[in-house]
Amino acid sequence: MVENVSVGLLGLGTVGSGVVRMVEGHQEELLHRVGCPVYIEKVLVQNLEKERACVIKPELLTSSAEDVVNHPDIDVVIEVIGGIEQAREYILQALNNKKHVITANKDLMALHGAELLSTAEKNGCDLFYEASVAGGIPIIRTLVDGLASDRITKMMGIVNGTTNYILTKMDKQNLTFEEVLKEAQELGYAESDPTSDVEGIDAARKMAILASLGFSMNIHLDDVEVKGISNITSEDLEYARQFGYSMKLIGNARKDGGKVEVSVEPTLLPDTHPLASVQNENNAVYIYGEAVGETMFFGPGAGQLPTATSIVSDLVAVVRNMRLGVNGKSVVAPQFEKQLKQAEEIEGKYFYRLHVKDEAGTFSALTSVFAENQVSLEKLLQKPVDEDGVAEVVLVTHTTTKHQNEQIYQQLRDTGIVKVIKSHYRVEGGA
Repeated sequence: MVENVSVGLLGLGTVGSGVVRMVEGHQEELLHRVGCPVYIEKVLVQNLEKERACVIKPELLTSSAEDVVNHPDIDVVIEVIGGIEQAREYILQALNNKKHVITANKDLMALHGAELLSTAEKNGCDLFYEASVAGGIPIIRTLVDGLASDRITKMMGIVNGTTNYILTKMDKQNLTFEEVLKEAQELGYAESDPTSDVEGIDAARKMAILASLGFSMNIHLDDVEVKGISNITSEDLEYARQFGYSMKLIGNARKDGGKVEVSVEPTLLPDTHPLASVQNENNAVYIYGEAVGETMFFGPGAGQLPTATSIVSDLVAVVRNMRLGVNGKSVVAPQFEKQLKQAEEIEGKYFYRLHVKDEAGTFSALTSVFAENQVSLEKLLQKPVDEDGVAEVVLVTHTTTKHQNEQIYQQLRDTGIVKVIKSHYRVEGGA
């Protein structure tokens, strides 16, 4: 029987400091839950002299990763340094040294998760990564354990707090993307280089992880179609409101007949949809199961203590497995071979905002493009703009296929009546 568990920490930034605070400050709770003491043995830092956001004994700090991943007494390694290649190297080394690993690194798990999980299984080790998706929301454990008996058919989520904060502020305060991005950077919600967040890459990595688990397929980042929010305008949001929608950056994963689609893109949601009410930096994931029906998980998607909570929950799971002697048994290889939907099999509604020639016959020519592709219109609005000979047309289609929509988009660009397609977004459900 395990008498005590020692932990090595790779990184002592915001999240790492939160882990130290929780492990050191929750000793009684940890002892009660796992039945043995859990303590921190070594912590990797870049600068030994730097002031810390948490209280920690100087002798626990090291500037050498070898002191953590090769330490003979360390049982569990927690990786919170971020990045990909260096983190991958450290985790592989720790696993090959028979140490259990917990990581919050969604970039790493999206790109190399299959390799790392396979290495963990070969070495009889646990590799847990609850904090890699949606911060403090226990969504991975929900998919792996709570909904393990169900068949997941659809997952929709707001899984990036930065973009949700930006869209909320743009919508509620009628601000431009550039204005809110600057504010988000000043508040620390957005990085100095916000590309990963605002172009949807961060959310795509998380959706690849969720789709792999929910559908039991090896979904790679390259399988996720991605579109960011940097081109969204105040006018788009105003028209969305007029039609009864809210704009969100939505991660969407669906499975039909053994085939899947995974995307991240700005999406118009009916105001009545539960995800439409998720504001600011919060995250939420909506899951459809054949048996359970619809469930939604909501909470903080980032932050020191919410993320640390998920990491320490993984630590509790590892220690329980150690005391039961079942480490390394939780890894389940994908059950199904990956089959991605083709454009003809992906269905949805679409929003268009067009500037067209303001002359006789334009409306008829415009609607004929949709009619020729057997697509009808659900909503339509036309108004003049401050430009001679130009009118603005805003419309929402009925359900069509992605292939038909692509054909329509190209024909609209090629026709002489449309001067410019100002914006084009997916629409979820009816308003």
